[in-house]
Amino acid sequence: MASPRKLSRLRQSRWLLLAGYLLLAVIATVQQWLLTGVDPSDPYTHYNNYVIYRQSFVHLVGQHELYTLYLDEHWDYFRYSPSFALAFGVFAWMPDLAGLMLWNLLNVSVLFVAWRMLPVADERITIAAGWFVAIEVLTALQNSQSNVLLAGLLVLAFGLLERRQIAAATLMIVIAAFTKLFGLVAFSLFLLYPQKRKFILCSALWSAVIGLAPLLAVPPDQLVRLYRSWWNLLSIDYGQSAGLSVMAWLQSWFRIAPRNSMVGVGGVVLFCLPLLNVRRYRDFTFRLLFLCNILIWVVIFNHRAESSSYIIAMAGVALWYFAQERTRLNTVLTWSAFVFTSLSPTDLFPRAVSVTFFVPYAIKAVPCILIWGKVTYELVTANYRQVEHPPSTG
Repeated sequence: MASPRKLSRLRQSRWLLLAGYLLLAVIATVQQWLLTGVDPSDPYTHYNNYVIYRQSFVHLVGQHELYTLYLDEHWDYFRYSPSFALAFGVFAWMPDLAGLMLWNLLNVSVLFVAWRMLPVADERITIAAGWFVAIEVLTALQNSQSNVLLAGLLVLAFGLLERRQIAAATLMIVIAAFTKLFGLVAFSLFLLYPQKRKFILCSALWSAVIGLAPLLAVPPDQLVRLYRSWWNLLSIDYGQSAGLSVMAWLQSWFRIAPRNSMVGVGGVVLFCLPLLNVRRYRDFTFRLLFLCNILIWVVIFNHRAESSSYIIAMAGVALWYFAQERTRLNTVLTWSAFVFTSLSPTDLFPRAVSVTFFVPYAIKAVPCILIWGKVTYELVTANYRQVEHPPSTG
């Protein structure tokens, strides 16, 4: 029987974390595959999002409209860029089981590499953060979405910036932005680092390369139409949903229903307040907490935030909590997030509680909203504990 010390070392192993992530990807893939076809009345698969992505490549190379419903193939719209549709050609030629498995494995692998790239002196911080979000990872994988990948890309960009690998860091941010537009928020990180001219030039270069890549499959006029259609879909969609966001929280708790744009503007102002603290830019802890700010903000102010989106926000919560000295308030907030954000969609809670309480009152979002408020306060006031990191990366 293993001793407590050996068990502790095992839990702190980066390779065990990788094995756990890969296992979650396999479990989610097999589950989605086996559930498909169980209900003869359901014409769609349990991996509908993967089908949307796969078919976007088919529609792109066939020079068809991307941003319309194809209810004979899948339900819901394709909401990603034409470049994402082209990139999904890597998976589209495979049988669904193989492609879905590879897609989920890619998601968890990028997130694992991102944890490894964070320049903190104590690796136990990133391993603890990685395990803390494991349930959210599984939730996102069960929806075959890109949110685990996005969380990994944003964290990885920060790690690369800390190593002054500007070209690689900007590539991660551009890929994130061409996957979901809220990835653009990560460009705010460039304010915290030197070599701003290189940052801007690399960003422009990668944006041009990735943005024009679909020309490999469609003529220029078709690509222009696709980008217009994408923008029109997102614009129409913006005012029609509140998701699991600040907007939904205001509506359900306080009966306040401002326009999404008004809440968004307020969110942008609050998001930018810490950037006034210019003297703190050289402080590694400030930069790390600003990453946490980004990770939580892009979800709680996203009008289409859903349960599977919260892997991104909870990555920010985990970093914020484990990278600092524990306080009673931080502990209460963090474990409230674990229970009400990560566990609330699971079978640990009766479905009746979920339907009548958790969903209508946007409970999943509330702990992350409160923690984001705390992160913003800490950044504005510089009221935080220093995080140790290797001197060569600061």
